[in-house]
Order: sequence, then C-alpha cells, then structure tokens
Amino acid sequence: MPAAPTPAPAPTLGRRLILLLAVACGTAVANVYFPQAVVPLIAKSLHVTPGSAAIVVTCAQLGYAAGIFLLVPLGDRLPHRRLITWLLLVTSAGLVLAGTATGLAALAAASALVGAATVVPQVIIPMAAGLTEPERRGAVTGTLLSGLIGGILLARTFSGTLGQWLGWRAPYLIAAGLVLLLALAMATALPTTSPTTDQRYPALLAESLRLLRAEPLLRRSCLYQALVFAGFSAAWTALALLVTGPRYHLGTSAVGVIALVGAASMFATPAAGRRIDRSGPDRVNLACMLGAVAAAALLLTGLLGGAAGLVGLGAGMLLLDVAMQSGQVANQSRIFALRPDARARLNTAYMTCAFLGGSVGSWLGVRAYGALGWGGVCALVALLAGLALVRHLLARPWGPAPQPAAPPAPPAAAPTGREDGVPAAR
Repeated sequence: MPAAPTPAPAPTLGRRLILLLAVACGTAVANVYFPQAVVPLIAKSLHVTPGSAAIVVTCAQLGYAAGIFLLVPLGDRLPHRRLITWLLLVTSAGLVLAGTATGLAALAAASALVGAATVVPQVIIPMAAGLTEPERRGAVTGTLLSGLIGGILLARTFSGTLGQWLGWRAPYLIAAGLVLLLALAMATALPTTSPTTDQRYPALLAESLRLLRAEPLLRRSCLYQALVFAGFSAAWTALALLVTGPRYHLGTSAVGVIALVGAASMFATPAAGRRIDRSGPDRVNLACMLGAVAAAALLLTGLLGGAAGLVGLGAGMLLLDVAMQSGQVANQSRIFALRPDARARLNTAYMTCAFLGGSVGSWLGVRAYGALGWGGVCALVALLAGLALVRHLLARPWGPAPQPAAPPAPPAAAPTGREDGVPAAR
C-alpha cells in the first residue's frame, strides 16, 4: 500500500484541548441516550404503548452501531476536523427532524439518523490516542470517557426534566442547537491531522472485519463490552417504565434525578485509566464484571418501593455505570495497543459489537420487564455480566499485560516524527 505523505510533527494535546474533547464526547453521545427518559411521554403523546415507544431508543442505538461501522473507519482516511464537523451538522439536522416528527415511524427513522451521525466520540477517542504518548494513553482515554459518561448520564436528567415541563419535543430541539454550537467549536479548535491510510472506503470496511477475525484480544474485548453494555442498556430502558409505573407513580424527572446520582461515575474512569497504565487492563476488567453482578443484586431493592427503593436504584445504577464505563477504558486501552496505524478501524469493530449488544439489551430489557417485572430485568443484568465474567476467568489473563509487536522502524530518509510509527498530525 502506498505510504501516506510524511507529515510535520504532531501537535500536543494540552489540558484545555483534552477538556474540550471530553465535552464534545459527552454532548455528542447524549443524543443516543436522552430518549430513554422520555419514552413514557412519547408513548402518551403519540398514542402508543410504552413498549412500542421504546423502539425509538432501539433505533437510536442501532443507528449508532451502523454509524460506527460505516463512518468511524473514515477517521483513518479523512482529516479529523472536517469529518467531525460534518457529522455534528448532520446530527443537528436529525435532531430537528426528530423534534418535529408527527408519528412514531418518522421519529424512529430520525432517531436512527441521529444515532448514525453522532458517532463523534468514536472518532475523537482514537484520534486522541494517536496524539498521546503511550504512557499517558490510558489516563487521556479515561478523561475523554469521563466526559462521555457525563453526557450519557446527564442526558437523562436533561431530557427527563425538560420533558416533564415542556414536553418530549423540547429535548430534541434544544439538543439540536447545542450540537450546532459544538460543530462550530470543533471546526475552529481541532488540530489539522493527516490520514494514516489511503485505502478506498470498501477496503476500510473490510479491514475492520479482518481485524476482528485476526485479533483474539479484540474479539475478547468486544465480547466483554457487548455483554456488560447489554445489561446496562436493559436496566436504563426499563428504569423509566418502573419509576413512572404503579410502584412509584413518579414523572420522568425522577429518571433524571437517578441519572444525576449516577453521573458521579464520571470521576471513576480517569482513575481506572491510571490503574490500567500501571498494571494493564485485565484486572480492571475483572473488577468491573464483579461490580456489574453486584449492581444487579443491589438493583433488586427497587422492588421495595418508596424512598428505600429509590435509594437502592440510585446506588445500583451508579455501581453499574462505574462497572460498564471503567470496563470500556480497559477494553479500549487493550485494543488501541494492537495496531497503532489502524486505531479507528479497531475502534469500529469494537464499538459496533458493543452497540449491537446495547441494542439487543434495550430490546431484551423491555421484554423482560413486561414478562417478569423489575426482578426479571435484574436477573437479565446478572446473567449477562456473569457470562462475561466466566469468559474472562476462562481466558486466565493474569500474567503481565501482553505487549503488541513493535511496528517496523521507518526508513531513515522518511521519519514519521512519532516513536510508535503512526504518521503524525500536520
């Protein structure tokens, strides 16, 4: 394959830029999650059942999975600034379409479009990994994921509160304006980067599948996150049905309050990243899987009702959020070390699998709640996390963290400007 043109030395990621990228991750990904809190309001407004209205959440996550597979590989092929700006503009347009939809089918289609375009965090995170020294990569990834977590959890507070007072359309339309502002900020603040490959688009897509077949550690990371994220999505999708149902008789703002408690998990991922930098990702994965199983047991207290049940739900969701997001840091740190020249394509395979798991989890969560109630949802979360835990124990990854083979040194006449062999940004 022809080598990309030799770029100038890479710009450094300063603290302010890292914080801006963390905010961008949170603002973008929030658009996939805030519909979870307003499903009951959508159902009432559009005269459908809550189970039918939950298709909006499923379509957003399926769209996100499709966007990861179809669009994130372009992060290795196109300049990041242009790609990210255009994705945000399309996201803003999709949110306007969703906020003005008059039927469930139109809303579901707009949600799928929003999900597909709002994959900006999955472009930003590999970009930042390529611009960061290996010894800081886990900490920087953890910081970006803390912003992403804040967006996921505060999105439910944002939409639940606004939906309660202004109706379900308000979160969509306000989010459209915020994303438009973010697009303008990214167009001016992002550094100019050079592609790491000149492969044609079909070859990029095929490469993600090839990496999934060729890299056992990638497959293992995908399985871990798909299972734990499925349980996470099942719990959050069913939570809105629980707290607005006959056991609690609360509004959608209550979902936002529980999510606000869970937002404390955003402080856990930087610590998880530093731990991974010291001792590798496998021990962090083990702790996260055990935490997810414990969270399922704690969430059972939601059956108590009243204040005690709400406290148990808040604590259980917080623990589940910490487990899922810290496991994400561990998994991405593992896969980004495999092929420095293909981080976007590795992330494509990984996140596609993760969000397919999340989409299935949302669907299963609604079905489990309808058939078995909240106890069935908790059992589903425990089962999924337990499967991941068994697979991890069978892998016996308790030696030193595996180190990928070093990429071949560049020719003396054409230095890359980077120690890890990745073409540096212009």
